[in-house]
Amino acid sequence: MKPLFSNMVVAISGSNASIMAAKYAIIMAKTYRCKVCAVYVVDTATIKQLTLSKIFVQQESVEYEQSLEANGRRYLMFVEELARSKGVKIESELRKGAVSTEILYAADEKKADFIILGGWERDRSARDIIGHAHYQIMENAKCSVLLVKEPNIDMLFRQL
Repeated sequence: MKPLFSNMVVAISGSNASIMAAKYAIIMAKTYRCKVCAVYVVDTATIKQLTLSKIFVQQESVEYEQSLEANGRRYLMFVEELARSKGVKIESELRKGAVSTEILYAADEKKADFIILGGWERDRSARDIIGHAHYQIMENAKCSVLLVKEPNIDMLFRQL
């Protein structure tokens, strides 16, 4: 019988909730000996919309995209360091496009058994981009989606 899961994708946005999701994924990878891929998406779809709406001029778009890409690389390196500290090998990937679309593509390509998302943070509006992306992922994923809301994740991570 095939295990219930062996591959997972965790969405990294840089929010505290996504870092908690990464810690949860690392705990699961260590506990159940499964593969995990951390994915950060540079939201070029929204940048393009802002440029077309004349909210950004072209130069601002380029600079903003470069800034998001640099942030994404830093967040992914941080998640890799967290995994390494627990003896877990983690794959990381930086993508560009619409957040929900790219997370779903990554899950399909990795043959993920589920996608891990960070829970909504209390100070975020339900209408924000990350909340919308989460909704789109949950609605369109071909695999299960786990929304991490574990309040004691830091303690569990330290104990691992």
